[in-house]
Amino acid sequence: MTKRIIVCEDEDSIREFIVLNLKRSGFEVTDVSCGEDAVKAFTEKNGEFDVALLDIMMPGIDGFEVCKRLREMSDKIGIIMLSAKSQEMDKVSSLMMGADDYITKPFSVTELIARVDAVCRRVNMTVDRQSDAGSTKLVSGPFEIDLKSRTVRKNGVIIDLTQNEYQIMEFLLKNQNTALDRMSILRSIWGDSFYGVEKIVDVNIRRIRMKIEEDASNPKYITTIWGYGYKWCDPTGGES
Repeated sequence: MTKRIIVCEDEDSIREFIVLNLKRSGFEVTDVSCGEDAVKAFTEKNGEFDVALLDIMMPGIDGFEVCKRLREMSDKIGIIMLSAKSQEMDKVSSLMMGADDYITKPFSVTELIARVDAVCRRVNMTVDRQSDAGSTKLVSGPFEIDLKSRTVRKNGVIIDLTQNEYQIMEFLLKNQNTALDRMSILRSIWGDSFYGVEKIVDVNIRRIRMKIEEDASNPKYITTIWGYGYKWCDPTGGES
């Protein structure tokens, strides 16, 4: 099935470059030049996009706000942020808003297609796992993960997670009480061909803690192994 991409970039030359190369790679592309039109297109097409490419610096609604709004409307769409800046805070802010990845301009066609393909694979994984009739559940204290519906509940209440956050939670619970290094988490969720850096793991862990911990600054479920990675601590004290 052809993957559907929405591209939001206010610079005509860059947008045309992106659209041309995505179409050459077999994607179905909708392109807009401002954040307002991106939200409108997403709404009019009932969110039927696999990936959104969003420029950060735009007049009117900027990419951060568009990302936030799209993520509120869909936890399945893959979101990649485009930025002319290389500052760390731009990257962190993008991920904290719910983005799956970011690309710093200028970028090559190879990098663009590789990142879009990687996000599409994660979207496909979500759909495939939802249709897996042989799925089971993972339970750890007040948490329950339904591997079929790909939902996480705490005390019976569904926690709103992005696809990356869900996959990290699943990976952690499948390896309860085991110290996992950042690279292992990165490869499990983003794949061996991911272009980004391990920082993306830290930012997603921070987002998850804000959603599941009673006190995100003093986590008791996802603990940090300093200089190494993270560990899911089974609150019942059981071993994995």
